[in-house]
Amino acid sequence: MVEKRGAGLWLTHLIMIAGVLVIFFPIWLAFVASTVTQAEIIRPPMPVWPGDQFLTNYRNALVSGVNVPVATMLLNSLIMAVGIAVGKIVISLLSAFAIVYFRFPARTLFFWLIFITLMLPVEVRIVPTYEVVAGFGMLNSYSGLILPLIASATATFLFRQFFLTIPDELAEAARVDGAGPMRFFWDIVVPMSRTNVAALFVILFIYGWNQYLWPLLITTDPEMNTIVMGIKQMFPSGDDFAHWPTIMATSILAMIPPVIVVVSMQKLFVRGLVDSEK
Repeated sequence: MVEKRGAGLWLTHLIMIAGVLVIFFPIWLAFVASTVTQAEIIRPPMPVWPGDQFLTNYRNALVSGVNVPVATMLLNSLIMAVGIAVGKIVISLLSAFAIVYFRFPARTLFFWLIFITLMLPVEVRIVPTYEVVAGFGMLNSYSGLILPLIASATATFLFRQFFLTIPDELAEAARVDGAGPMRFFWDIVVPMSRTNVAALFVILFIYGWNQYLWPLLITTDPEMNTIVMGIKQMFPSGDDFAHWPTIMATSILAMIPPVIVVVSMQKLFVRGLVDSEK
């Protein structure tokens, strides 16, 4: 292993620090704006250090918000993101397991039929999907927010590729020991897929958390608004008044759950992308 020393090492670290500062500075300004008064924001120059309104602004956002309390929107987004992530992983695990370990006619064709759905963006199928959801009476419900988005061709493909690397001897040994297909799945395949599941959970959680178009389409009840919808609705239109400290506080609160997920699962996330437990 070659180690960089001297000027090269310092230059590398300076570039990394500069990049972090460039990325972090807008977030810092948003945090500062969430801790000051409205007058301090609209009167230039904008402060660059936190003010004394932290508790007041965040309490107003969580309890009052603009149309709906931010706490309610955070809960809706959390349920939706976790439901989508868990649903996608469960369905993708089972479908990939069936395609790899079960012998049935045209199984390769079925895999490619699943994979080809990647060519259809959400906007293409959103109208028929809405009609199906409305027909089942799932508008303004968590099931309507989650179920139409839990199929994932990408996750199915990734799990299939991983399952193909598992030695066939493991399946033969399990069969000799009398383990059925589902016993082999739960006791051997799922534990070996732990890092892959963690990596996909992080990606899919953020995907579900950032959803905007689908929740906007199927929810008309303000109590079902997600946090991304709430931030957009807080911005003024026309001559409306915007309370910027509340908007900035809401934006900071919206970043906290994804950051917690990424930081808490960082090691498993990296291992799931670059390594495998076999």
